[in-house]
Amino acid sequence: MSKCEQCIVREFSALKALNKDELIRMSECKTAKTIKKGAVIFEEGQHVNGVFCIKDGVCKMTKLSPNGKEQIVKLVKKGELLGQRSMISDEPANLSAVALEDMQVCFVPKSDLIGFFNQNNKFSMNMMKSICGDLKDADDLMVDMALKTVKERLAHTLIYLADTLGTNPDQTLKLQLSREELASMIGTATESCIRLLSEFKKLGYIELSGKNISISNKKALQAVANH
Repeated sequence: MSKCEQCIVREFSALKALNKDELIRMSECKTAKTIKKGAVIFEEGQHVNGVFCIKDGVCKMTKLSPNGKEQIVKLVKKGELLGQRSMISDEPANLSAVALEDMQVCFVPKSDLIGFFNQNNKFSMNMMKSICGDLKDADDLMVDMALKTVKERLAHTLIYLADTLGTNPDQTLKLQLSREELASMIGTATESCIRLLSEFKKLGYIELSGKNISISNKKALQAVANH
């Protein structure tokens, strides 16, 4: 695992505000972790007591409904931070974080990170902007759930997965989600998600091969998403 001052990931998060000496100090207090696909990084209600910096991989942030149904609130990818809201508010985590693929992360304890937060105003401002961005994403999700149809949300999600997380050389989505996970992202039953995927396939918008999904007609899919 590279040192913080040598890690390109720092350029994509609040860490870019830290100077070289601060990054060297952070390297001395961080813990590098390998997290296997399916492993829980932290659970809803748990005190995180630090921040995770994602060096590689993707995790899902989930919320459990009173009846035990999982809702995927967002995906967090390489270069982003986990746990900053809980650290600053000194409250238990509001969501659970679960690895969707093998991940490389670094954990910086709250006791060390607060020192950087207090000493570097630009770093603390960047951290607050990141939290504000999360709140905006939550607002957008709430509006989408209220105003968009399930079909529109599925089209939007497929485009998001392709544009944000990338595709393989064969054009399949790089992040392979189960049908249950995809349904959880768009807030519908798994059966409805499967039915809509089949409909998109018949229309020539996507191709399906097992769990793999590839987008065949992005323009048409975009039209559905923006309907």
